[in-house]
Amino acid sequence: MKRDFKTLVVIGTQWGDEGKGKITDYFAQKAEMVVRFAGGDNAGHMIEFGGVRYKVTIVPSGIFNPKVKNIIGNGTVVNLEKLVSELAGLNQAGIDTSNLFISGRAHLILPFNLKIDELQEEFRKENKIGTTKRGIGPTYADKIARMGIRVHDVLQPNFKDILKESVDAHNKILKNLYESDIQFTFDEIYNNLMKNFDVIKNNILDTGELVADTIEQQKFVLFEGAQGILLDIDHGTYPFVTSSNTSANNASLGSGVHYKHIQKVVGVAKAYNTRVGTGGMPTELFDETGNRIRERGREYGSNTGRPRRVGWFDAVAMKYAIRVGGIDELFLTLFDVLDHEENLKICIAYELDGKQITSMPTSDQEFRRCKPIYVEVPGWKEDITKVRSYDELPENAKNYMNKIAEYSGAEFLGFSVGPDRVQTILLKGEFDD
Repeated sequence: MKRDFKTLVVIGTQWGDEGKGKITDYFAQKAEMVVRFAGGDNAGHMIEFGGVRYKVTIVPSGIFNPKVKNIIGNGTVVNLEKLVSELAGLNQAGIDTSNLFISGRAHLILPFNLKIDELQEEFRKENKIGTTKRGIGPTYADKIARMGIRVHDVLQPNFKDILKESVDAHNKILKNLYESDIQFTFDEIYNNLMKNFDVIKNNILDTGELVADTIEQQKFVLFEGAQGILLDIDHGTYPFVTSSNTSANNASLGSGVHYKHIQKVVGVAKAYNTRVGTGGMPTELFDETGNRIRERGREYGSNTGRPRRVGWFDAVAMKYAIRVGGIDELFLTLFDVLDHEENLKICIAYELDGKQITSMPTSDQEFRRCKPIYVEVPGWKEDITKVRSYDELPENAKNYMNKIAEYSGAEFLGFSVGPDRVQTILLKGEFDD
C-alpha cells in the first residue's frame, strides 16, 4: 500500500558544494520540519536572502524560518563547541534558534578526535584524503567501534567514568599509534563539554519519534543531506570520500524513521563540476576556462577557503549518482555562472585504457585514468540572473538543461540563476509527478 506522505529529501549529486543549503532553505519556507541526517560541521552551507549571506555548518538550513522545527538527527556527529558558537552567531544576527532540537543518539566530536584526524592525514603523506580535519572520520570510527560517546550519555550518572575511559583510550592511541606527545586531560575536556552542553541541554529529545509523528500527520518534512553522493562512504570515489552515507538511503536511518516514510528525493546538481581534495575527476579543467568559472562561481570552500577544482558537467557520474542515490528529479544550481561561456561541454562517456565505457569504475585508480568523451553545445552568452521562469531562458540555456537530462536520465524539478530565494525557479510543484 502506497503511503502519500509530504516528505522530500534534498541531497547533493556530485562531490558536495552543489548549493544544497540554498535549495533546502527554499523548500524550508513551505516545510513544517527540516531534518539533518548525516555528517558534522564539515558541511558548510551558504544561504543568501534579502541581500544578506549566512553560513551554517551543523545547524539545519531551515533555521531561517521561525515556523520550522529543525532537527539534528541521530546519524550526525556533533562538536558541541562549534554548535554553540554557530548558534550564538545566528542569535547575534537576529535569527531565533529556539526551534532547534538534537537527537540524544547523535555522537559527540571530542578534542582528541580532531587531533587524530589531523595526524591521520599527515600519516597518509602523498595519499592525503583532503579532510577538513574537524574530527568527523575518527568520530564515526569510534561509533562503529562502539567506543563513541553519544549526546544523551552526558545525562547519565556515570558519565564522568565513561568520558574518563574514552580520554585514556584515545591518549594511548595518540601515544602508541601516532607517537604523539600530545595528551588530553580529563578535566579540561569535561569542563568545556559541560559548559557547552548546558546551553543545549533543554533541546535534546528523541527526535526520531518527533519526526515520525510529524510525517504521520501529513505535514511537510524536509530532509537535508550533507556533502554529495560521490563522497558517500560506500558508493563514492573511495577512499577519497567522507565518513558517512550521504545518499537519500540514509535519510531514514539517520533520522529514526523507516524508509516507507520517504516520498520523494531531489538531487541538487551544479551546472558544472567541482571537487575539493584528492581523487579522480575526469572532466577537471586546468586552463583559463576553469579559472574563469571558479572566480564567477566563487568556488572556494566555505569552511576552509580552499580553491575548488573545476570541470565540465559529468553526465556519467550523474547517472551513477541517480541510481545509487534514489533520485527522482534534479535541481540545477549556479546556472548563471556559465553565462559568459561561448561553448559548453558535457561528458557522456569515458575512455579507459583504450575502451569506451559509460559507467563509473569502482576503483579510484581506474577513475583517475578515465578520459572524458564530450558533446559540445553552444552557450547563451547573456545574463540569466533576472530570469524567473523556464520560458524566459535563452534557447541555448534550455538546450543545455535538456541535454543534461537526456544524458543523465532524470528530469529537472527546477533551477536557480543566483543566490537569492527569488532566483530559484520551480518547473512544477515539489510533489507533482
